[in-house]
Amino acid sequence: MLFSTHFVLRPYVPADAPALVAAILESTPTLAPWMPWATAQFSTGDALAWIASCENGWADATCFEFAIVDRHSGVFVGGCGLNQINPVHGFCNLGYWVRQSWQRKGAASAAIRALASYAWTELAVQRLEIVVAVGNDASLNAARKAGAFDEGIARKRIRLGRHWVDAHMLSLVKP
Repeated sequence: MLFSTHFVLRPYVPADAPALVAAILESTPTLAPWMPWATAQFSTGDALAWIASCENGWADATCFEFAIVDRHSGVFVGGCGLNQINPVHGFCNLGYWVRQSWQRKGAASAAIRALASYAWTELAVQRLEIVVAVGNDASLNAARKAGAFDEGIARKRIRLGRHWVDAHMLSLVKP
């Protein structure tokens, strides 16, 4: 588990499925433009499949996905993780999302800082990359608030649904 002043990051467990579904359904208006899987059709089966894939990722050390939980109330706030780990060149992707009712409360930037600390101490990486679609200002602001350096815009860097879009490439490097 990883801790910040207000949030706990912990691996997903199957019991998180109902809270994950509720968070996705609540947040479809703000998540779906940037995360096409976050639809009004997101189901308990989808949640359980995601959690199983997260458990497999932990088991084979290919990704480390965390639930973000409010430290005081235990409310499921969102998700974050480290994935696309490149052991040869020592970098990986860092991603995050926060449910709509908890946005603008510091959860994303706290998660970014906690994941960076975890990556520096537990993974042999020197660089974390945060890729944010152009127009996703909330995510971009969270990354900047957490200290990520904006390296510029990569053309057609990510696919959202059937469309390739430009994205900000941000990074954090091991101190």
